[in-house]
Amino acid sequence: MAQLERFTTPVDAVVARMRAIGAALPERDGVAVFNRVYLAVTEEVDRRLDGGEFPDPRAATALDVRFAERYLAAVDASVADRRPPACWRPLFQLRRHPGVRPLQFALAGINAHVGHDLALAVVDTCRTLGCEPADLEDEFDRVGEILVSLEERIREDLMPGPDLLQLADPLTHLLGSWSLERARDAAWAAARALWVLRHCGEVAEEFTERLDAAVGLAGRMLLTPLPELI
Repeated sequence: MAQLERFTTPVDAVVARMRAIGAALPERDGVAVFNRVYLAVTEEVDRRLDGGEFPDPRAATALDVRFAERYLAAVDASVADRRPPACWRPLFQLRRHPGVRPLQFALAGINAHVGHDLALAVVDTCRTLGCEPADLEDEFDRVGEILVSLEERIREDLMPGPDLLQLADPLTHLLGSWSLERARDAAWAAARALWVLRHCGEVAEEFTERLDAAVGLAGRMLLTPLPELI
């Protein structure tokens, strides 16, 4: 996994990697759908970094890169026929299922990345920078605001049109049960808990495993196959 110190323009390097992943996948592939969403988020973070909108650009860059590395590691594991974390397995397993809609793929990826990876990325960043989670709260909140601002656009872009409303009712119900804001709040609480537990060995490992499994379960429900829209 690439380390922050190896990048001269780390967010640009992450963007380039995501573009390469997207170029290698069919458009309808579930991982490709999420990758496009995450690429848009990362490009927006990069734009705001260049515009000086983060109070601590070094911390924001470190958090963004550590966050992205978790997703890229899951992609690498899948390519190498290794098991990705439990939170990512539903997306990789169902990525070509014809009964799963693009919006489901997008939100299942966001669920895995925010619900599991974000908490671990905060801890990774604290270790990299030698700081506490509280020192990253502003950067965490600003990245979260970017995610929330894009979620509505994602839903609008990928949701079936009003002529398909009746057939889309199960999709509306399914996706209405998941909230990005709640997932973000839970990620911050998990990050703080993991930081406190970082010297607790087996307890920290068990907490991380349970978090991974719980987020994976939510992802599998988000990817429930639905009737074909015709």
